[in-house]
Amino acid sequence: MNRTALALLVICGLGSSAGFAQSQTRPGMVDWLAPPAAPTQPQTDAEKAEGMKSGRAMPTPELLQPSLDPDIPAYTPSATAHLKGHFKAAASDVLAKLVGIWIQAFNQRYPDVVIDLTPPFAGSLGAKELVGGTLDMAFVSRELKPDDITGFRAKYGYDPLSVPVSGGTYRHYGFLDAVGFFVNRANPIDKMSFDQLDALFSTTDHRGGKPITTWGELGLTGDWADKPIHLYGVKPWNGFEEFVRQRVLSKGGKRGEWRADIRFSDTVFAIAGEVAADPYGIGYAGLAYVDSPVKMLPLAADAGDYQAPSYENVARSSYPLARLTYVNVNRAPDKPLDPALAEFLRFICSREGQKVILDQAIFLPLREKQVESSRNLLK
Repeated sequence: MNRTALALLVICGLGSSAGFAQSQTRPGMVDWLAPPAAPTQPQTDAEKAEGMKSGRAMPTPELLQPSLDPDIPAYTPSATAHLKGHFKAAASDVLAKLVGIWIQAFNQRYPDVVIDLTPPFAGSLGAKELVGGTLDMAFVSRELKPDDITGFRAKYGYDPLSVPVSGGTYRHYGFLDAVGFFVNRANPIDKMSFDQLDALFSTTDHRGGKPITTWGELGLTGDWADKPIHLYGVKPWNGFEEFVRQRVLSKGGKRGEWRADIRFSDTVFAIAGEVAADPYGIGYAGLAYVDSPVKMLPLAADAGDYQAPSYENVARSSYPLARLTYVNVNRAPDKPLDPALAEFLRFICSREGQKVILDQAIFLPLREKQVESSRNLLK
């Protein structure tokens, strides 16, 4: 494992979806120690400017690489005899190079379909870029936030269509790394559910729990029973904060709200160090930012299915805080996409399109069920 390994990886015990046989006679977890990640630094102004011009510099690929899901369907051209069109695409700085490869591969099959991908490449891209009608698609490395779609909905009366096109990364700094929750290494707790996290971090309690403020309320006994829980998080708005809010605090179409007593940091960089220094702390960060010795927690979106933030679980998409990249397009609910644009997106969501991701070796390909879901959105 390279120098960007996790601080302390607690491999989820024997979950079948993680590729291990389940045994009722061997309950519990296996603690797997690994060194902290190398410290990360914010981009310089010069690096940001170069990223907007040419796309962000690619990180060193993980030594381990996933396999392509064999059940992803191969690309089969649509019944349309001839496709042509001229489209304009935009992309965040971390996706610019991948999108460029997709365009080249598609253009070899359909030379009369021209897709312009031009700078600036920006991580702030959202649905707002589609409002003016001069942009046909925006590839973004995060979920849309409410502010992204306000103007779009006001103009068109419906939301933009967001289609997942790839997984994020495991722990590449700046490239949509998976998110993990962690506690101090002295803390005996060994896993956490989304219901518990919502009861800890939110005021809205959309998952139905009551507010939790002590470690005893999470099942710890002895000296831990009456100890207060210190919460650490990223100050809104931030991509990590928005992702956790949408995945953990929000449910049933209701948006979650953060508790006021969270110890907010302006950025994600400091949180692992703060929890490492606080015996009663719990926080979250991208896996690339876990640069201090903490205990990573297996998580369960649903009761009983706990998954650790291991490379395999993130690559399999069984870990519940693995991330996705998206393409946003303007499609009215009762109208189809332009045939050539729809075909391009169908190509991306095929075995050949996902192999482009595998060959680039930075982002993670989608799994078959994710591809099926994306293709259904295009119908």
